[in-house]
Amino acid sequence: MLTDCASGSYLYRSLPSGARMARVAVGGTFDPIHDGHLALLKKAFEVAGENGTVVIALTSDEMARSQRKRPVRDFDTRLKNLRRVLKEKLGVDSFEVEKISDVFGSAIEKDYDYIVVSPETAPTACRINEIRRENGLRPLKIVQIEYKMADDNMRISSTRIAEGKIDTHGRVLV
Repeated sequence: MLTDCASGSYLYRSLPSGARMARVAVGGTFDPIHDGHLALLKKAFEVAGENGTVVIALTSDEMARSQRKRPVRDFDTRLKNLRRVLKEKLGVDSFEVEKISDVFGSAIEKDYDYIVVSPETAPTACRINEIRRENGLRPLKIVQIEYKMADDNMRISSTRIAEGKIDTHGRVLV
């Protein structure tokens, strides 16, 4: 049942007031890391606040490769790149990482307050809340960012970057 997600009662497009010391889930493959990923991650850290915790669910090699046709770097390389980029671009070095082998990860069972998603992953967050309710857990507050658009007004994506159509900032290359 998607009533809560359909009505938008758990969906936030901006940070709810008073949200501090929160436990925040966010996930992805993050290869290559681009401005859309940075917007997603930045929002997760904003929602967590200064004393909160961000848990980044990073796809396992098997999951990453099964979901796409393009090559994907291995988990350890993606994790190293993620740590480097978060430190360089957002000044962040305090977060947890969870290796996931399905789209839900620990969000269906562990104690989180928020999940930060893109329009592409919002339906998964709604499904996570369904499963949490079925298991007697409170639903997560869903914070959705908007897509970051490339110069050609199409969304920035790792696939478009891998195809050589745009760079990580959305500048058109062909």
